[in-house]
Amino acid sequence: MTKLSIRKIAFAGVIAALYAALTMVLAPISFGAIQFRVAEALCILPFFFPFSVWGLFVGCAIANLFLSPYPLDVVVGSAASLLAALCTMRIGMISRERLSLKILACFPAVIFNAVFIGALIAHFMVSGGEADAFLPAFIINGLWVGLGQLGVLYAIGLPLMIYLPKSQLFVKLTEEYKLR
Repeated sequence: MTKLSIRKIAFAGVIAALYAALTMVLAPISFGAIQFRVAEALCILPFFFPFSVWGLFVGCAIANLFLSPYPLDVVVGSAASLLAALCTMRIGMISRERLSLKILACFPAVIFNAVFIGALIAHFMVSGGEADAFLPAFIINGLWVGLGQLGVLYAIGLPLMIYLPKSQLFVKLTEEYKLR
């Protein structure tokens, strides 16, 4: 990771607030097995801004702490976001210009959330200890969560990854944080 300055910490704080606010405002579609968590589109940011990893982690933790119907979501969901953000950051370190890497960088959030949140929801669905019922519940919930993530990351996140580098704000931010 890069050295964190006060500006980078503030930037990550803005990302955390934005993630939490978007998730909370859109709560009816942000939680559950069938979800379309629009804030997950922000998971593309570590590709360009490595220090945004921590903002995504904190924003997810805050949103899950206040609104998730699953008590363990604060830990499990936040861990999924952190791992996905770290992978996305690593992909961005290879090259920030290649379209193939932008397409690939949207995928970690899909995979980690499908696995972690799918397992979390299945755990709460099959809380009576029926081991035979866990695997089918996990597969079904993982697929639903993964489909929602695919929708958000590839319908919103990928176009943002393509458009953002062309915007004046992005150019200014990358110059400010010496990322080019």
